[in-house]
Amino acid sequence: MTTMTLELDDSKAQALRERARSVGREPEQLLAEFIDQLLNQPGTEIDEAMDYVLAKNRELYRRLA
Repeated sequence: MTTMTLELDDSKAQALRERARSVGREPEQLLAEFIDQLLNQPGTEIDEAMDYVLAKNRELYRRLA
């Protein structure tokens, strides 16, 4: 298993905790479920989403490398 780190600003982290709590999950579980759903989407939707995330966070990924 691989561990990944995600940086969120405080407001997004709080919103994630609240959303996870509202559905009876831990934030990490909620993110893992979202990623599973994202990866199981057919075709171009996932490609577009991945391209968007990679472009948006390019500098962060470069610094983490």
